[in-house]
Amino acid sequence: MSAINDRLASLGITLPALSTPSANYIPVARTGNLLYVSGQVPVENGTVKYTGKLGADVSVEDGQAAARLCAINIIAHLSAALDGDLGKVARCVRLGGFVNATPDFPDPPKVINGASDLIVEVFGEAGRHARAAVGCATLPRNVAVEVDAIFEVVDGA
Repeated sequence: MSAINDRLASLGITLPALSTPSANYIPVARTGNLLYVSGQVPVENGTVKYTGKLGADVSVEDGQAAARLCAINIIAHLSAALDGDLGKVARCVRLGGFVNATPDFPDPPKVINGASDLIVEVFGEAGRHARAAVGCATLPRNVAVEVDAIFEVVDGA
């Protein structure tokens, strides 16, 4: 077990069963030493947990919790792609965050901090990443947040 797996355990995080794609794509694509994790939504135990629009019926705090749950699902797919060895992660390169928001909602970055903070908490300095956090008119299944990621892995991973 890697130090990352130990850190997840100390945070009380058990990686969930993997979601299956709902369209014609794969959950993780690899090119060279980069793993691209497809957008993850706030699903827990097979059920969408956070729906609605930020700025209307979803609070910033619930949006942050949704983003955190997306990050947990990202880590689950990353772990599966690395045969359970998250110690092979060299760094998180980028997170992309999409917030289902009203046109005047000013705080997508605050919402996506829920994902960013968890990635840094889990991976330490290797979790510091570039990021985009944007508001959008709609997301699949009316979820509040969707997050995708790019990770660099060590050679031989």
